[in-house]
Order: sequence, then structure tokens, then C-alpha cells
Amino acid sequence: MQRLEQMQCILSPTIAVDSIVYSKEFLLLESNLAATAAKLLAQGAGTGLGWAVTKLYWSWELTHFHLIQNLIASECSSSIHTSLHHAAFVEGTCSFLFHLVLLKLRQSHPMYRVPALAATVTFLTYTAGPFTGAFFNPALSTAATFCCSGSSFWDYVQVYWLGPLAGMLAALLLYQGNIPRLFQKNLLYSQKNKYKIPKARVVAHMEGYEPHQKRKGEKSDSEPHA
Repeated sequence: MQRLEQMQCILSPTIAVDSIVYSKEFLLLESNLAATAAKLLAQGAGTGLGWAVTKLYWSWELTHFHLIQNLIASECSSSIHTSLHHAAFVEGTCSFLFHLVLLKLRQSHPMYRVPALAATVTFLTYTAGPFTGAFFNPALSTAATFCCSGSSFWDYVQVYWLGPLAGMLAALLLYQGNIPRLFQKNLLYSQKNKYKIPKARVVAHMEGYEPHQKRKGEKSDSEPHA
């Protein structure tokens, strides 16, 4: 039941609010440092508050499910059920695929973008969930699993912070070829001129330019010399 609750919590927040998304906006020069920091702080505070309200709601024990949640909440265990390196790779891969799809569809109509993102998150959650819980959202994972026993704080940081961040950077680099906030040079794709001049126009321009040069030269020759 705890796993089911985690999956239900993941589907909505990962699409709606993602601290890695805010970091990506900063790297794309779409947001300045102050705005990005404010968004991250607001998300962290909101996630913590939401988790506290959820626990308070469970404490009222309105259903049998809430009673069970209260019994197991104090003894939660780590969501990392594989080796540390594999867990970080899983979270990074989830973040990479999610942000690659997000970048590809960010100019698309919401009618197509939202279902595609929802399908992507659902697929990643059910595929990677047994290994790490498939958070790929640092704020959500911090509130939901960092307090659980079974793994150290540094283990959680590597898996749930550094893994998703590395995945996002890889997706951004693959999609654009550069990271505008860090460097402008495109490392993967050649920059082609967007506005090309038709070849016939260039030839006509050069043909008209040559007689002009000849007339100018003839005029200078015809001037009397002292």
C-alpha cells in the first residue's frame, strides 16, 4: 500500500512542478537566478507543507487505509532497492527521457503535450518504480523518502539529486547541442544559415556588378592627366 501511495503522489507533481524543470529554464536563459531561486524555495516549502498536511490528514484515521499508513509511516524504509550506482543510473535515465520528451513537445499544443507527458511519466514510474520509486524530482523525493531509514543522506543525494540533474543536463545537451548558460558553442550540431540566398540571384548580382566596375574603370581612364 505504501508503494501505491507513492505512485499516486508522483504522477501529478512530477509534471506540474519539478525543481529540475526550473533549473533547466535557468540554463536555457529563460529565467534569471533570483526567479529560479524563488521558484525552488517555493516548491520546497510547498512540498514540505503538503507532506505535513497529508500526515495530519492521515492522523484523523477517516479510513482503514489511513490507519495502516499511520502504523507504517514511522517505520518507512528506503526506496532504493538496488545498488547505489544502478539506482542513480535509473533516476538519471528517467530524468533524461522525461526532459527529452518535454523539450521536444514544449512548443506543441497542450492537447497533445499533456497526454504525452502523462503517458511518459506513467511508463517511467511503473518501469523504474521497483528500483528507486521513480521520483526523478528532487523536491518530492526529499520530502517523501529522505527521512526513511536504510540509506544514508549522501546515498539519497547521489540517487535523487545528482542522478536527475545529470539526466536533465544530458537531455538538454542532446536536444540543443549546448547549454546556453554555460557555453554557447554547439558541440553536436552544425549551425546552418537560416536565410539562404538563391543561387540565381547571386549570379545575377555578380553579373550586374562586373559591368559597373568596368564603367567605373573606363571613367577613371578617360579623365585627363596633368
